Amino acid sequence: MSKAENAYQELTGLAREAGILQSVAELLEWDQEVCMPPGGNAHRAEQMALMAGAVHEKNTAPRIGELLAVCEQSDFTSGSAQAVNIREIGRRYRKNTSLPAKLVKEIARVTANAHPVWKEARGKKDFSIFCPHLERIVALKREQAEAVGYQEGSPYDALLDDYEPGESTDRLVELFGDLAPKLTNLLRKIMDAPRKADSSLVQRHFPADSQRTLGIEAARAIGFDFDSGRLDPVVHPFCLTVGPGDVRLTTRYNENFFNEAFFGIMHETGHGLYEQGLPPADFGLPTGTSISLGIHESQSRMWENCVGRSGRFWEFFFPRLAEVFPEATIGVDTGNWLRAINQVKPSFIRVEADEVTYNLHIILRFELERALIEGELEVADLPSAWNEKFSRMLGMEVPDDSMGVLQDVHWSAGLFGYFPTYCLGNLYAAQLFATARQQIDSLEEGFARGDFLPLLNWLRENIHSRGMSLPARELVREVTGHELSSSYLLSYLESKFNALYGI
Repeated sequence: MSKAENAYQELTGLAREAGILQSVAELLEWDQEVCMPPGGNAHRAEQMALMAGAVHEKNTAPRIGELLAVCEQSDFTSGSAQAVNIREIGRRYRKNTSLPAKLVKEIARVTANAHPVWKEARGKKDFSIFCPHLERIVALKREQAEAVGYQEGSPYDALLDDYEPGESTDRLVELFGDLAPKLTNLLRKIMDAPRKADSSLVQRHFPADSQRTLGIEAARAIGFDFDSGRLDPVVHPFCLTVGPGDVRLTTRYNENFFNEAFFGIMHETGHGLYEQGLPPADFGLPTGTSISLGIHESQSRMWENCVGRSGRFWEFFFPRLAEVFPEATIGVDTGNWLRAINQVKPSFIRVEADEVTYNLHIILRFELERALIEGELEVADLPSAWNEKFSRMLGMEVPDDSMGVLQDVHWSAGLFGYFPTYCLGNLYAAQLFATARQQIDSLEEGFARGDFLPLLNWLRENIHSRGMSLPARELVREVTGHELSSSYLLSYLESKFNALYGI
């Protein structure tokens, strides 16, 4: 074995060890969200801070720099698994070594302590309770951006890169600026359409136990392996991977609103399918890691919306719905059910938003957190800025902080730069799904028979199995043959809602 090959083996061994340490931290996070008693939070904050420091120390060990110096001078074939791992481990190493260990531990400690305060503030509908904690988090994230550095433009770029490597604030401003007014125009057409959705159909009584049963059946039908995963209730739904063979889904049940849990499960299952499709032998390595959160979100939104809210899906699944909820489906047929689950109506809560208005929620958050990081907006002024933007973009007056600025967990966790990936996910999903429809014969006819395997296999081949082989936009261009464009999402939405609402 050559010197370079020896260095590569040692380098990837260290990366795998860091991945295992990170998986322990993920398990602590899952436990905190799902079943830890409130009294354990202070100790959990110390545990998570210690784990964050250990992972950071592992990822920034001087030995990694020495091994990279050897590997980066090697003749590993460009585009090979070795080249991908060297490239991405190097990128991560240089970014991590720019962050002082003290800062990493402080961010972990502050965000762990902020989380229960956010919950309290949300419950009491009072932003002032959470404000001091968020001020500290914003200050730390600004410090992080300066430590990591950014070439030009906004310090927000340095934070965005954590979730969408290679993306830039300027490109998002251009992309979202093109999308927002077109969504607003489509929304107006739908609101004036002759047909209306009967939202009462999804607001009947749907017992939580039965919702869980149906949700698990749907997740299993589209390919989720419950021998390698589980589903639990939580306040704010998420998907988390502990490691190969252990993918955790969560949801929350509302017995008087069907959409919340069912489509939440479909959404998180999309994330889970991606995680279960990554090469297990490469756990801890870039070749066994998802490309970006935007691509991850494309998988969840595709299964939730392009599949789960489609007419063909419910041709197959509606009879089972009627069996599980016989009273709630009295007098309901697939036509009015489809309009009900796809109702377009401006709402306050992002996770309850329809496909047309959802991206407006994201664009609002992107603009606000960018202003916070750039120092153009003070944290204390965040609620009023939120309420003003929301009124202008969605035409509604926010009644209280729990329905507005406190509704999302992300800022309490320090996840600045995360929100834009949701909108990118919708854009990627529409473009990828359009390509899958072209390349897979009778794709949607298969949905009506309960055959979702062709789509899953296509995603496994084109997305999941490829790890971090290409940056997100390059992968989308390679798979679809076109640059990322808002036209695919707009075409999908117009076609779907024109038919549903008789426009």
